[in-house]
Amino acid sequence: MKILVATEKPFAPVAVEGIKNVVEAAGHELALLEKGSKDDLKTAVADADGLIVRSDKVDKEVLDCAAKLKVVVRAGAGYDNIDLNEATAKGICVMNTPGQNSNAVAELVFGLLVMVYRNYYNGTSGSELKEKTIGIHAYGQVGRNVARIAKGFGMNVLAFDPFVSNEDMEAEGVTPVGSVEELYAKSDIVSLHIPANDSTRKSVVKGLIDKLPNKGVLINTARKEVIDEDSLMEALDVRRDVRYIADVKPDLADAMKEQFGDRVFFTPKKMGAQTSEANIKAGIAAAEQVVAYLKDGWNKFQVNK
Repeated sequence: MKILVATEKPFAPVAVEGIKNVVEAAGHELALLEKGSKDDLKTAVADADGLIVRSDKVDKEVLDCAAKLKVVVRAGAGYDNIDLNEATAKGICVMNTPGQNSNAVAELVFGLLVMVYRNYYNGTSGSELKEKTIGIHAYGQVGRNVARIAKGFGMNVLAFDPFVSNEDMEAEGVTPVGSVEELYAKSDIVSLHIPANDSTRKSVVKGLIDKLPNKGVLINTARKEVIDEDSLMEALDVRRDVRYIADVKPDLADAMKEQFGDRVFFTPKKMGAQTSEANIKAGIAAAEQVVAYLKDGWNKFQVNK
């Protein structure tokens, strides 16, 4: 069988070698498409049985060209780049690789926070993270790693996640709160880790941001779609003390930079999983999952059930 790795942002060479070893050891053929166009992807996927992608769009147009496709694995946690309904209609299993990028994203959170709290290293006096309160909005794999690192900084850690029990949070030294509004009101920093889905898109609005304490910071290493950007701009205009930091460039990035200057900061492209370690782990995990599914239907991380 043919397994296609299609990545607009290519895996590191060592990750590609690891993927190749997994695929070929199982008796399959590996095809590699790096930095290709959508038309290139549509051509390449035509005879593929399995597909591995990163942030590449796998929409109806692509899936319509994939006559033999049985499984798609997104090398990473988020999977909003894949049309789950269309995949389900075509009988295609879609999986992600949860946890493989989590530490990399969590470390980036603190790389960005230290930079911001030290005024971008511009020679002026900044602030420390110690004894600040960080609120984790969604306590999944990334959120847990953020909590672990925050405790190393000597921070107070709050979290809100209706799908995680208070007992589990407390066992890890994290204080649960009862509502998202309470999280924002009690946190000097709110770190976003919610997925982008029908219930979360544009869910972070001015009403929440207004609840941040004086000099509050909202940091987004999740998805840009969870922010209502017009509402965010209104909030930043009213709350001149609040800062917004993101590992995902907003659609209104230029307008935000012009209006708010260094109160906002965005990485030039999504950098959360851009470490060699995460690159390798996610790629090899994706290959192992594709191979396992093609062998005996293993689907532990299926997201379109």
